[in-house]
Amino acid sequence: WLGREGSGLAGTAEGGGSALASLSPNSRKTPKVMLLGDSGVGKTCFLIQFKDGAFLSGTFIATVGIDFRNKVVTVDGVKVKLQIWDTAGQERFRSVTHAYYRDAQALLLLYDITSRISFDNIRAWLTEIHEYAQKDVVIMLLGNKADMSSERVIRTEDGESLAREYGVPFMETSAKTGMNVELAFLAIAKELKQRAVKQPEEPRFQIHDYIESQRKRASCCAFL
Repeated sequence: WLGREGSGLAGTAEGGGSALASLSPNSRKTPKVMLLGDSGVGKTCFLIQFKDGAFLSGTFIATVGIDFRNKVVTVDGVKVKLQIWDTAGQERFRSVTHAYYRDAQALLLLYDITSRISFDNIRAWLTEIHEYAQKDVVIMLLGNKADMSSERVIRTEDGESLAREYGVPFMETSAKTGMNVELAFLAIAKELKQRAVKQPEEPRFQIHDYIESQRKRASCCAFL
């Protein structure tokens, strides 16, 4: 699932067939990333924003069961093909979702900053993750719908505090504006790439530090 490219910049690309055509069969393992969280937190919109750069507006339609999309991202000149699974948040589909946890290398756990219950349920989601997922799975906590600041009920500090408690990276995102959507996936891809190709003498990639540095960089650019 990895291949070299001339540029050292991080970025994204649609599809993945031609981008990975030159790789050997053994290198084509596709890491799976699952989107988790209560129904209505914006998981499907989050995925579509990342995959197509579009916002799915209109009537809310809950995901039934599980759906997935593929996308290739480029990290430090290496192409990483991600298989991204969108899961149903309703309780009645939870047993189906559990069956897929074990195959995931990364989990993006979303709550809605305008919904107290979706945030309160994060602990239950993390309990399920620790029960069913791989021990070394990459977990990231995301406070979605950050564009709806006037309806916010969960403070940024609350998300940061919960993330620190569980030792996972955190950021707020907006599937509508695209805020931090690509950064979330690039951070995950960078972590997975580092795990796959890390040399013994290389320093360990720090996903928390990477996210913070990229957010500060984006903030500085906004004032230029």
